[in-house]
Amino acid sequence: MPVSDPAASTAASDPARQQPAPIRVVALSVRDLAGRILTVRKRGTEAFMQPGGKPEPGESAAQTGVREIAEELGAEVADLALLGEWTAPAANEPGRMIEAVVFTARLVSMRGPQAEIEELCWYDPAAPNLPADRLAPLLRDVVLPALTPLPPVTVVGIGADGHLPPAAARAVADAEVVLGGTRHLGLVAAVDGQERRTWPRPLAAGLPELLADVAERRVVVLASGDPLRSGIGTTLAGLLGTRLRVLPSVSSVTLARARMGWSAEETEAVTVVGRALDVVRRQLAPARRLVVLSSDETTPAALAGLVCEEGFAATTLTVLGDLGSDRESRFEAGAADPGWTDRALPRLNVVALEVRGPGRATWAAGLADDRFEHDGQLTKRDLRASALARLEPAPDQLLWDVGAGAGSVGIEWMRAHPTCRTIAVESNPERAERIARNAARLGVPALQVVAGRAPQALDDLPGPDAIFVGGGARAAGLLELCADRLRPGGRLVVHGVTVETEAELAASYRRWGGELVRISVERVEPLGTFAGFTPARAVTQWAWTKPNAEPEADR
Repeated sequence: MPVSDPAASTAASDPARQQPAPIRVVALSVRDLAGRILTVRKRGTEAFMQPGGKPEPGESAAQTGVREIAEELGAEVADLALLGEWTAPAANEPGRMIEAVVFTARLVSMRGPQAEIEELCWYDPAAPNLPADRLAPLLRDVVLPALTPLPPVTVVGIGADGHLPPAAARAVADAEVVLGGTRHLGLVAAVDGQERRTWPRPLAAGLPELLADVAERRVVVLASGDPLRSGIGTTLAGLLGTRLRVLPSVSSVTLARARMGWSAEETEAVTVVGRALDVVRRQLAPARRLVVLSSDETTPAALAGLVCEEGFAATTLTVLGDLGSDRESRFEAGAADPGWTDRALPRLNVVALEVRGPGRATWAAGLADDRFEHDGQLTKRDLRASALARLEPAPDQLLWDVGAGAGSVGIEWMRAHPTCRTIAVESNPERAERIARNAARLGVPALQVVAGRAPQALDDLPGPDAIFVGGGARAAGLLELCADRLRPGGRLVVHGVTVETEAELAASYRRWGGELVRISVERVEPLGTFAGFTPARAVTQWAWTKPNAEPEADR
């Protein structure tokens, strides 16, 4: 007969000495193009972990992963591949172990945290943005070491003559895949076994998929001159983060300034490549020197017409073609020259402008009301200037202009700096179209118009740094939603002209604080044979700044 082990028998009969069975889970390892890993934190817990959970009866491991990430993040994934099966300590259940099946997956779409998920974080192993003790043991100790870092993507600037400095030439020769436009790819000699791909069309929609397809390979991107000067490098930097490596060449802007003898300090560069020509309007002012990066051979003539339209017909335009190549050319004429449309110009060109003429030019808040097309629904210049002073436009910040009317506040927000952004929300379709026309005419054609009624139209918009409510402040829940959606430190300015709206703003002031003022403006108008001040309707203005989040206590 087998001899029993008394110690084992005692352990089996003593619940205190039994080890709990491991918890079976499935996790998905999802990386973005920058190599960052998608992590989540459940409500009431501290650790960030990969999306996933426990299987339900009858599910395969892959089915569990797909279901869990859909429930937790409203996400759709594809291309699941087994990364490994491991045992590790459970993050949120002390003393327990987990048996985890981990898949890699490609993220197709995602709405954001749902169900028990309180926070989402893209963790960057190359530049950690979470302390190690905030990562679940499975992720920190097992998955991260098992993931091969994505190789860098090198962007090489190339001149019109195809010359490559030694470091750039080595990068191209060593690449497994070379990406670029047809012209750029034609400038570089073929390498045996190397794959060449042209950019997808449309670029913005197809680029992420292309980069994901070659993510595991050594990639070189060919671009003109300085890739981070209004080039593909800027787009790639936003997608690739620390994976991006840039080897620039002399930019066409630098070459243009050299040909013109203009210093960098006195010259402004503007690109209309992939952008509306109207962006140039904001830059026009007497005695300014501009270098405009053209879309093609039709840009110079269109630019000459725009300059004349803005009142700067005395401007001189110099078209510099194929800069840096043996085909380099130069053509100079006045903006009002009648021969622009008949002149054959090179497709690759840069236009240098010396702006002259009596055109109107200012970046100050409070443009004259007649600069805007409107039907009376316009925030007048004195009130507009007051609102913008409290909204405080700053580079790269986003404004919601709610109940935008003619769009004047949102337009002037964007005119404050080239990187300022506006989403104008207007329920009247005719006014929405008018906003777009005003934005183009005043040099900010990238202003986004959302035709819809607040607060419903605000649901899917990105979080703003500032909000202006020019109409509809009494809509149920609107001010509460605005206060909630503002980023910490964001500014909210609301105007009201009725007694009912004034009462709403007074209640908001009592609830949240801020600044409450009533603004009255009087203008001189004829009074018989004399002149007298006529008051306009007074406007109540409530301005509030959202407090910054309290710093977390040291953990």
